[in-house]
Amino acid sequence: MSEVLLPALGESVTEGTVTRWLKQVGDTVAVDEPLVEVSTDKVDTEIPSPVAGVLQQILVNEDETAVVGAVLAIVGDGAVAPAAPVAAPVAAPVEVPVAAPVAPVAAPVAPVAPAPTFAAPVAAPVAPVPTFAAPVAAPAAPAAPATTPAATSDANYVTPLVRKLANESGVDLTSVAGTGVGGRIRKEDVLSAGASAPAAAISQASAPSAAFVAEVSPLRGTTEPMSRLRKVLAERAVASMVSTAQLTTVVEVDVTKIAQLRAKVQPSFVAKNGVKLNFMPFFALAAAEALKAHPKLNASIEGDNVIYHGTENISFAVDTERGLLTPVIRDASTLNISQIAQTIADKAERVRSNKLTPDELQGGTFTLTNTGSRGALFDTPVVFLPQVAILGTGVVSKRPGVVVDADGNESIGIRSMVYLALSYDHRLVDGADASRFLVAIKQRLEQANFEANLGL
Repeated sequence: MSEVLLPALGESVTEGTVTRWLKQVGDTVAVDEPLVEVSTDKVDTEIPSPVAGVLQQILVNEDETAVVGAVLAIVGDGAVAPAAPVAAPVAAPVEVPVAAPVAPVAAPVAPVAPAPTFAAPVAAPVAPVPTFAAPVAAPAAPAAPATTPAATSDANYVTPLVRKLANESGVDLTSVAGTGVGGRIRKEDVLSAGASAPAAAISQASAPSAAFVAEVSPLRGTTEPMSRLRKVLAERAVASMVSTAQLTTVVEVDVTKIAQLRAKVQPSFVAKNGVKLNFMPFFALAAAEALKAHPKLNASIEGDNVIYHGTENISFAVDTERGLLTPVIRDASTLNISQIAQTIADKAERVRSNKLTPDELQGGTFTLTNTGSRGALFDTPVVFLPQVAILGTGVVSKRPGVVVDADGNESIGIRSMVYLALSYDHRLVDGADASRFLVAIKQRLEQANFEANLGL
């Protein structure tokens, strides 16, 4: 027998809540196969099985909390351990259900018999029923494993990685037939469905357009308990709004030169770094550089003291199925564009797939949130303690703008524009401080002298 313990999930994490058991008692598990999902106030993660075998006992049920080091479950040797727990349930549950369904099957056959068309199909399924009754009664042990996966597997559960792949591929998961255990949808199923999508799109393009039908969420009209992460986010948001004096200042920035620079270096950037170059690394670097000159925005309040941080650790918001999480880019002002882009891509991917450690979500001194990723012009983001400021970046859109040439002549041109919204704690940061900080970022972005910072 081997114990499955709740591991230390971060320096400050002392407990976790079991949110979902991915396996049930009697299920066979492999080494490092995900066994249970655990939620902490920092991150949700999957706990793998330390050994191969059969899940013998679950000691912490769903929605129960356990301390670090507590025993969550017992996994036994797959060759021997399953025999004892399986033999008992087979004697009663398996034989009784098999005997009961056989009698009802005979009843429907009588009324159907007069119809010649249906007589043959009905007779065929009835014959195999007795053939399964005999083996179940004799070799009792194999019966339980045969029925257990179907009974315990959750075909509706989709891992965050598979769901993300489906979203990126434009695949509707409700139309995908899963080939995994218990009918679960795997990565290969999504890839297969995505490969057939272009052909379907072509055939639909030639068909007449149908009336618009709004998508209906499966959550409509339902009730569910708040997750542990959502509770923590709610508590922190309310605490922040109650204990701080928050307001927001907005500036408009012309990022046309950055858009042109991106188009110019995109091929070489992708070839070297393996990720696309978007606007976020430029916003992050410009903010980090401005924080060095405006330390009030990179500070925290503890009692009657103000702590001005010596490094610019920028948290960036990531939208996940579980809620908003904020991985940290440490010492952002010392990094180049390539390093920041790789860090954002890596940590965003790992936080969505539950691979990020709680320590990577702590220590931020300033937050950057990309509101524009979903098309919003700007918002008024909430400052999360102990930080005193958060910068929201809106969608970059093309609009008519005034262009001034070297001789001072003005004309109207197509410009790439973005709104930057800074929310801050008025207990420490005044409106003038916020404006100076935003203007510093605006000037840096509009000048777009980033060639030396690209890291190419």
